[in-house]
Amino acid sequence: MSLPTIPFSRGSLLEVPEAYRELRAEQGIAKVRTPAGDEVWLVSGYEDARTLFNDGRLGRSHPDPDNAPRVSGSPLLGGPRGEVATEKAEHDRMRRLFMPAFSARRMKRLSGHVGMLVEERLEHLAKLTPPADLHAELSFPLPVLVICQLLGVPYEDREYFSGLSSRMGDSRDRERGQAALDEMSAYTAGLIERKRHDPGEDVLSDLAGELDDDGTIAELAGSLLFAGHETTVNRIDFGVLLLLANPDQLDLLKADPGLAGAAVEEILRLASPSLHGLLRYAHEDIEIGGLTIRRGEGVLITPGAANRDERIYPDPDVFDLRRPLTDPHLSFGYGPRFCIGASLARVELEAVFSRLFQRVPTLRLAVPEEELPRTEGRIADGYAALPVTW
Repeated sequence: MSLPTIPFSRGSLLEVPEAYRELRAEQGIAKVRTPAGDEVWLVSGYEDARTLFNDGRLGRSHPDPDNAPRVSGSPLLGGPRGEVATEKAEHDRMRRLFMPAFSARRMKRLSGHVGMLVEERLEHLAKLTPPADLHAELSFPLPVLVICQLLGVPYEDREYFSGLSSRMGDSRDRERGQAALDEMSAYTAGLIERKRHDPGEDVLSDLAGELDDDGTIAELAGSLLFAGHETTVNRIDFGVLLLLANPDQLDLLKADPGLAGAAVEEILRLASPSLHGLLRYAHEDIEIGGLTIRRGEGVLITPGAANRDERIYPDPDVFDLRRPLTDPHLSFGYGPRFCIGASLARVELEAVFSRLFQRVPTLRLAVPEEELPRTEGRIADGYAALPVTW
C-alpha cells in the first residue's frame, strides 16, 4: 500500500489541510512518506503529541545516523542531530546555561522595553504614506531588535545573519543549509570571543566565560539567533492576517486591548507557518496507541495539526478570543523540550497586538490574502511582504 506524502498541500497559509484530521481520525498515529522519500510515523493528535513530547525514549539523535530517515534537507530539523550516548546530558547542560536568560521573570522585566520598541515602530509606520509593507516595517525589525539586544548581537549585522537564517531554513538543499549553519556558528563564536574581552549585559557575555572547545555553545547560540527572530516574525504576520480575517474578534480586541494575551494564545494555536513537523527518533521500542514504534524509526510530531484536534478544542478552526484554553496549545512543544524562548515570544506578540490596532484601527490588507507573496523552499512557510493600508 502506498503511503501518503506529507506535508499535505494547502491553499491559504492560514489553514491546516483537512487531510491531517482525516488521517488522525482513521489511523491515529500513521505511517507517512516524507519529502525526502523516507517513512516516518506522523503524530497529529493532541494527546499523542503530548505523550511523545514527554517520552525520554525519543530524541533528536539516531542510533545509526547515516541510515536515519529524514524529513528534508534542513540541517536544523530535517534529520538527526547529536549523539545518542550524550544527547540528554548535553541537552540538560545547554538548558541550564540558557534558561536564566529566558526566564519568565526576566522576560517580564523586558516587556516595558519591548513595548517601547513597538511604539517606535508604529510611530514610524504612521508617518508613512500607505500602502506600506508591515512585514518590513514591524514584523521583521521588531523581533530582530529584541533578539539582538538580548543576545548582544550588533543590530547592524541584521541583513547578514538574516541571510544566513534564510539559508539555514532551506528545506531542499542540505549542503547549502549546513554551510549556513556552520557560518552562523562561526559568527556567534566570534561574538562570544569578543565578549570575553569586552563583556556587556547580554546572553553572549554570560556565555563568554564558558568552555566552548567543541563549538556546541556557539552552534546553539546561532540556532537561538535563528529561532529568536524567524518564528516571531511569522507569528506577527499570521496574527495580523487572522485578526483581519475575523473582524468580529478584531472588534473585541479594539474595544479591549486587555484581550491581547488571549489573542496571542489563539494566534499561537492557529498560526501554523510550518507543517514540517518536529522530528524525533526512537532510541528503543515504544508502545503507544496499539502500535509499536521500533528503535531507529522516525516520529514526526506536528503541533500545527495537534493544535486543531477537535477532541480537545471545540470548533478547532475557529479563531475565538473567548476560548477557554484549559489545555495549553503545543506550539512551544511540551515537557522537557518546551521551548526556552516561549516567554520572550509571548512578550513580543502581546506588545504588538495590544498596540497595533489601537494605533492604526483602520489597518487592512492592500491586496487580497491569496495575492500576498510567499517565501518558498523553507522549513516554515511565510510571507515575503505584507502590504497594508489604512
